[in-house]
Amino acid sequence: MKTKELFLEIGTEEIPAGFIPRALAEMEAIIVRELVNARLSFGKVRTLATPRRLVLVVDEIPAVQPDAEITATGPSRKAAYDSEGKPTKAAEGFARGQGVETSALKIITTEKGEYISVTKQEKGRPTFDLLAEILPGLISGIPFRKSMRWGDLDVRFARPIHWIVALFDGAVVPFSFGNINSGTVSRGHRFMANTTFPVRDFSHYQEECERHFVIPDPERRKEIIRRETHRVAVAAGGHLLPDEELLDQVTYLVEFPSAVHGTFSKEFLKVPKEVLITSMRSHQRYFSIVDANGTLMPGFITINNTLSEDPSIVVKGNERVLRARLSDARFFYEEDQKIKLDERVEALKKVVYQQKLGTSFEKMQRFQALASGLAEKLNPLVTAQTARAAWLCKADLVSGMVGEFPEVQGIMGREYALLEGEDAAVANAIAEHYLPAQAGGSLPTSDIGAFVSIADKLDTICGCFGVGLIPTGAADPYALRRATIGIIAIVLDKEYRLSLTDLIDKALDLLTAKLSRPKQQVAADVLEFFRGRFVNVVAAEYASDAVEAAIAAGFNDLVEVKARIAALSEFKKHPDFEPLTVAFKRVGNIIKEGTDAPVDPALFQDPAENGLYTAFQSVKNEVQEKTAEGAWLDALTRIATLRGPVDTFFDKVMVMAEDERVKTNRLALLTAIARMFGRIADFSRIA
Repeated sequence: MKTKELFLEIGTEEIPAGFIPRALAEMEAIIVRELVNARLSFGKVRTLATPRRLVLVVDEIPAVQPDAEITATGPSRKAAYDSEGKPTKAAEGFARGQGVETSALKIITTEKGEYISVTKQEKGRPTFDLLAEILPGLISGIPFRKSMRWGDLDVRFARPIHWIVALFDGAVVPFSFGNINSGTVSRGHRFMANTTFPVRDFSHYQEECERHFVIPDPERRKEIIRRETHRVAVAAGGHLLPDEELLDQVTYLVEFPSAVHGTFSKEFLKVPKEVLITSMRSHQRYFSIVDANGTLMPGFITINNTLSEDPSIVVKGNERVLRARLSDARFFYEEDQKIKLDERVEALKKVVYQQKLGTSFEKMQRFQALASGLAEKLNPLVTAQTARAAWLCKADLVSGMVGEFPEVQGIMGREYALLEGEDAAVANAIAEHYLPAQAGGSLPTSDIGAFVSIADKLDTICGCFGVGLIPTGAADPYALRRATIGIIAIVLDKEYRLSLTDLIDKALDLLTAKLSRPKQQVAADVLEFFRGRFVNVVAAEYASDAVEAAIAAGFNDLVEVKARIAALSEFKKHPDFEPLTVAFKRVGNIIKEGTDAPVDPALFQDPAENGLYTAFQSVKNEVQEKTAEGAWLDALTRIATLRGPVDTFFDKVMVMAEDERVKTNRLALLTAIARMFGRIADFSRIA
């Protein structure tokens, strides 16, 4: 059967750049789901976008939906027929709903019993007709962080839609969305080719877009921007400062990119480079230029959406705007230095952190105590520096610079601390305590920064849980998931051996006056929240059953838990792993909760009992030593030697003996063995 191409373009007013990547992913997911549900095969699925258009292309769709045999299940046999075997009203209603006579009904056997059913041949419909039903729902189903209505229409979208091109094998798929009817006409660049053009198919669309100054493929635009920014930076005598996030953002701000170089006064280089880069990046979407040593140069690169006849005019306009921005930054930088950080700490007493959790000063006092406790336990030599870094780390929040450029919080604290002659380790920790800024981001390099970061984040998590500000599936306004993942990442990176439950208890003790929920309940909820995030963190690296099995054996020391997961994952390659797992599951099923009774060899009645007991005694001490050392794989390997004795025991011995003392003794032996390997993992959770 000949296959055909589906082409869809949704033309809009400018969509925010941050909305587009998810919209493209959802468009692909929706069309794949709908085509599968419609029993339509398909080939390659492509999505493209500019700020003014979202494009979907699907190849190799058949012209007609294939025929299908559909089986519908109705009520149970008992409900469908009376005692004489005649159809009841339930059977008649089911048959009528399916468009068949009751004589066409059949009995089928399922896991739940016998039910009536009917099998029908469904004739495939033309794909053209199916797409006319699918595409309006696809458009309305694309999710956006914010959507809007326009005019008096009931439909919603990220921005008003101005045109829709919908073609199947070159013919218009007819439907409407709001007041827009699908057609064949697209539009060119808003400024350089503000005209319409007809579309025959995707190949023709690409050609016409090029003629009308539109590059619909975001990957191609990205490569153009990457190439041009590098070229302009080199021409300016420097190198482009890499910024993939900005590159992604700018890609969805333009339809036809061109790079322009501008400069700013060297006087502004007296301001910390992070401030200059942030100002150029966040406010103007400018790329920065550095020299061979990585030093910031007094220049920038901006990406235009047009080809200017006189680039100098564009450059002057951008330089004028940037000059005003950088002048503000320099002013705040100079003014901020007139007030010492210690004075700014006092000002935090007037800043409300969260209505139920008090001021920023109160929060700082709590996590300062928590951070100092971490230092005393893990690196006592830096306790004083840790306390000092915690005291100062929020001071820059009340500075003019951070008020104007929130992205440089912490960075400015570090810079101002250095200017005041503060210990460099303390100053660096002020900046590092915000790390990681995002999942997979850079982590604190120093213990001081790590201790303050963990403490600050844990106070936020415990505080919010303590007053009922718990994340939901749709909302996490205090970024508690990110904070939790950040703590986990730091602990694993630094290999800090600490008790998570003790740390949570300490944080909640410091929050006692603020809690509106019972402390123990909050502690349990926070620990469970950590468990969920930890599973997500290690899920990409290890099999889910190994993760669940190791966590079930104890979740308190994150470094230890991960080491047990790694050992169990490696041990799964052992030839005795599967039969040993089966044996251990059997042990667990028999002992249930187990017994604390001592094992008495004098009560053994079968050589297999003594054989298992002797084997257990021979490995017990070594396994305990290995687990104490954290040599989990070695411990598992030694435990594996019990496989033979365990198998023999179950082959020869009836655990549930009539003699109560003999039964209890056998259960005690199995309990001792189960607790030995249960220290490492819960084998019942292994698939």
